[in-house]
Amino acid sequence: MCLEDRPVLEPNAAGIDVGAREMFVAVPPGRDGNPVRVFATFTEDLERLTDWLEQCGVTTVALESTGVYWIPLFEILEQRGIRPCLVNARHMKNVPGRRTDWHECQWLQFLHSVGLLRAAFRPGQDVCAVRTLLRHRNELVAAASQHVQHMHKARDRSMVATIQPYGLMRFKTDRRRRY
Repeated sequence: MCLEDRPVLEPNAAGIDVGAREMFVAVPPGRDGNPVRVFATFTEDLERLTDWLEQCGVTTVALESTGVYWIPLFEILEQRGIRPCLVNARHMKNVPGRRTDWHECQWLQFLHSVGLLRAAFRPGQDVCAVRTLLRHRNELVAAASQHVQHMHKARDRSMVATIQPYGLMRFKTDRRRRY
């Protein structure tokens, strides 16, 4: 069976090629006089993008997951009731097609409408919030550890003798405290 002969499973599907500065968006043909539009990545532009998708009757969107640029758009789409389908970029490269941003969003829209894209797992909002906090805490602990190492190095270079052993010259973390 040829790709063009596949039945349309998601007639209200759109495709978005997510970038750092621009988002290329394609809606199904016939929904708008200009079925491919380019939007900037500021919040007001993402709101305009979502308004346009709602005007075109889009209910689900395929997003290519590159970097962290998809996260704000994903959350806005979820808040507005449009189902985002986060697609792994590696999976997209396995499917043949054109590679310009303009054609990429149309290709995403087509593949999503015929059901050839698999959504990546995205945990619920509560789990994402906890993960973000834990990652931030780990980064802070790592930064504190680096600063202690800098203090040790500065002390050794200055030839200052201290009574405290190296192990005591560190910050205590909240390991003992249980919440």
